[in-house]
Amino acid sequence: MSGTPSWLAVERDDAPLIVSMPHAGTEFDGREGRFVSARLARRDADWHIPQLYGFARALGATIVRTALSRSLIDVNRDPSGASLYPGQATTELCPTTTFDGEPLYRQGEAPDAQEIAERRRLYFEPYHAALAAEIARLGAVHPHIALYDAHSIRSRIPRLFDGELPIFNLGPNSGASCDPALRERVVALLTASGAPFVADGRFKGGWITRRYGRPKEGVHALQMELACRAYMAEPERVDATNWPTPLDESRAAATCATLKHVLEAALAWVRG
Repeated sequence: MSGTPSWLAVERDDAPLIVSMPHAGTEFDGREGRFVSARLARRDADWHIPQLYGFARALGATIVRTALSRSLIDVNRDPSGASLYPGQATTELCPTTTFDGEPLYRQGEAPDAQEIAERRRLYFEPYHAALAAEIARLGAVHPHIALYDAHSIRSRIPRLFDGELPIFNLGPNSGASCDPALRERVVALLTASGAPFVADGRFKGGWITRRYGRPKEGVHALQMELACRAYMAEPERVDATNWPTPLDESRAAATCATLKHVLEAALAWVRG
């Protein structure tokens, strides 16, 4: 798209499939000095997601992703500031704490309402303008398209959820963001994988899934939250010296195979 910011990547293709990667970035657009540390502000990134989904381009998928850290602005949050998970711990549009509850900013450096509005204009709105443009472009030639929102998170974060997260966490917004038949097809594939999974568990789908999933209008949105242990080693206690760990090819192989089956199935379903 014309005038695309340097931090925003839009890789276009023609299949009725869009893969969104809103949390894989680690850059701060010159604002890193205000954080307690850049390493802390990067901790909660969705590590190695572009590599895990490296097969998506061969399927003809369009990929939209940001190089910016979610600590700068989270493009998968309700821009009004309303919580996506009322009553549960979560982070804001412009997070002030890590997933573990640690302060992200130096004292007095957290963004105020005016700066949050500026970040929304500079970063949030261009990301969503890109997504909306690709949905409109593909929707003009395909009666149905799949929007797949790719995420990952550490397997254990007591502040956010109890115990250990399943490997695959499918979020179709309690069935509202895609056709029930597509949801069941993906659930069948996850069942066949033999790995622990849940549908509409702790992560039902973020703002992207909820905003754009309109099955009656031909847009079928799914979020997939992966537990990081599916493709990388997770230390028992994560700190500045041991996180992130490298992509573990042996762990990732089976995970990538299942993810490929899921995207292939979504693509076949919307084409059918």
